[in-house]
Amino acid sequence: MTDSSRPRPGRPVRGSATGRPIMALLDLLGRRWALRVIWELTQIDGPTFRELQERCGSISSSVLTQRLAELAEAGIVGRADRGYELTPHGRELSADLLRLERWADRWAEQADT
Repeated sequence: MTDSSRPRPGRPVRGSATGRPIMALLDLLGRRWALRVIWELTQIDGPTFRELQERCGSISSSVLTQRLAELAEAGIVGRADRGYELTPHGRELSADLLRLERWADRWAEQADT
């Protein structure tokens, strides 16, 4: 993957030519396995590449490598002593995603009524 195809604020991304930061974030998070990688990093401290790959199930090593590179470039994931971890920026994003989860739960309850 070339650097120019990685989503970044200020640059056009999939589905948007505006370069708005929210669109770049949605492009990044919408990439296959990106949210799963973030989720797994909230569940375990500093997993190695192999541990993270096992926790993600059927993710290939090449896709995991790409996602980790993209998330690292975005400042969401960093290297830990023996593996990977969410950066402070990544932990903040994770907390915001949990708020979205609560919203989705309320939405689901309304859909059931």
